[in-house]
Amino acid sequence: MAYIPPIDEKELVKQLQNEATARQVFNELLKVYSQPVYWQIRKMVMNHDDANDLVQNVFMKAWNNLHNFRGDAKLSTWLFKIAINESINFINKEKQRQQMSEDADDSFLLNNIEADSYFDGEGLQKELLEAVAKLPEKQKLVFNMRYFDEMKYEDISEILGTSVGALKASYHHAVKKVTDALLS
Repeated sequence: MAYIPPIDEKELVKQLQNEATARQVFNELLKVYSQPVYWQIRKMVMNHDDANDLVQNVFMKAWNNLHNFRGDAKLSTWLFKIAINESINFINKEKQRQQMSEDADDSFLLNNIEADSYFDGEGLQKELLEAVAKLPEKQKLVFNMRYFDEMKYEDISEILGTSVGALKASYHHAVKKVTDALLS
């Protein structure tokens, strides 16, 4: 996971909800969270340009909905929820555009990887991404957050609204499927 410098989120939210300081503080928010949000999205849509577009959507939604943010969850959690929802909506629209059923796996996104000039992986990295892309949506999210981002189950639980026990089970099943795919 990209490094996020320590910040006082409660103070940040207070300043974001104050019209006099909102724009300046939102620019700081962009500096702190753009990269982690980008990588969360990138792992889901597997294309640099699409991920950049979705990052812009995430922050536009956040800006337009700051007045709805109650502070029950961390600001970072709220942003990641928006990012995940935007990514899922994008993937579902792509499936519709390509006339695929919504329950089809996301391996069609792998074509984006090879066409993406920012992808320099080959061999095992590509096989890992292919195996992850074939996971069911929830397992893929949990695997990416836990394996690649090294997030704590408690943080993933807050973002996805799922119990820690269910997340551990999802991660276990995802690891088994990825391992099986890599060994076959």
